[in-house]
Amino acid sequence: MTDPATQAAPGPGVVRASGSPPADSALNRFFHYQERGSTFWTEILGGVTTFSTLSYVLVVHPLILAESGMDRGALITVTALAAAIFTVIMGLRTNYPLAMAPGMGVNAYVAVQVCQGMHIPWPAALGMVFYSGLLFLLISVTGIRQKLIESFPGSFKKTVGAGIGLFIAFIGLRNAGIIVPNPHSVAALGNFSSAPVLLAFAGILLTIILVNRGVRGALIFSIVLITVAGIFLPGSSGAKLTPVPHQVFGWPHSVAPLFLKLDLLYPLQHLVQCLPIIFALLFSDLFSAMATLMAISARAHLNDAEGNLPKMREALSADAAAASGGALLGTTTTVIYLESAAGVEQGSRTGLTSVVVAVCCLIALFLTPLIAIVPAVATTPALVMIGIFMMEGFADIDLRDGIVAATALVTVMLTLLASASDGLALGFITNILLLGALGKAGEVKPLAYVLAGILLLHYIL
Repeated sequence: MTDPATQAAPGPGVVRASGSPPADSALNRFFHYQERGSTFWTEILGGVTTFSTLSYVLVVHPLILAESGMDRGALITVTALAAAIFTVIMGLRTNYPLAMAPGMGVNAYVAVQVCQGMHIPWPAALGMVFYSGLLFLLISVTGIRQKLIESFPGSFKKTVGAGIGLFIAFIGLRNAGIIVPNPHSVAALGNFSSAPVLLAFAGILLTIILVNRGVRGALIFSIVLITVAGIFLPGSSGAKLTPVPHQVFGWPHSVAPLFLKLDLLYPLQHLVQCLPIIFALLFSDLFSAMATLMAISARAHLNDAEGNLPKMREALSADAAAASGGALLGTTTTVIYLESAAGVEQGSRTGLTSVVVAVCCLIALFLTPLIAIVPAVATTPALVMIGIFMMEGFADIDLRDGIVAATALVTVMLTLLASASDGLALGFITNILLLGALGKAGEVKPLAYVLAGILLLHYIL
């Protein structure tokens, strides 16, 4: 399940723990973690770390989708099941350390704009998610999507990864209140006299120190430490930052209110109304997945000599199947999560990490009361540290080249201020237009021109 091109030296935070299964164990023969410079315990720790950084989705996603009229209790169970099922599929199909879960952003679009704003019933919205997934799968299994990604210049792929790293760090700073909205500018500095801000800032410094000292599990340690400290500190509302749970264990809610409740006829009966929504879902998933794969595969040293991911088609088809599969379960598009980078920074390199994430999601079905107390501020140091690591992509691009620098500026700024998919799409358009205008059209693959044209029409029309 491996390729010589995917073998790499271990990254920061790799655990060299004793007590790992021997090199000829069944797990190692299947996942090949030692060939990729990892260990059994590094993969386990990486999986737990990745789960810790994305566990918020088990709480936040149901809250958002419940605004469409969907049952919140069932959503909690469906969210955990979707994450577990499709993360395992991704890990076993690709042997890459990728985690999947219902995507943030798409859920708000469906709940607020589609269901509330356009008064479309949520079963019909799930039907549109299903159809977008089928289109997604079609262009993935035929290899069209892989060729699209391979048409991206190497320097652009590294720019996308660095831009996403900054975006991840920005999310962390925003979650902690270190950066806050400002009506007179894009953002402003938060209130450093508040306990959450001070705790997050101290946690960032501590995490950077621990990582640079080679302390294993530094990211997950910071999450646990801040969560515990929050029990004794007040939040912005005056209540404790981390509430004490009334119970630790609880039985999962039934999925019956959502499972197979999608309406497949409504989109066909209202094609003019629904087709733009289906394409919006398709483009959102297409480019966010492309950006995430580029960033994480580069950081995990999984790419070949030409900068391409050896098992790109397998990863893309698994990602596409998750979109339709999630709709059948009763949730919006299930995507590859950027938080997979947290496990990669701990040294994860194989699908064993994905299996661990899936197991954690299933355990979480019975630990929802405990997981719900983890405050957003607790994930800030981990997200900022991920951003720091991923910014290293800037070191591999020549910013003295005017085209590269201009492309990087557009890509990074739009990734930060709009979305990763917008940054990728408009940065790519910028790169192609500049190469063509400056007499370097021969460096562009024919398919890149086609893609740039489609993207341009997507934004203009």
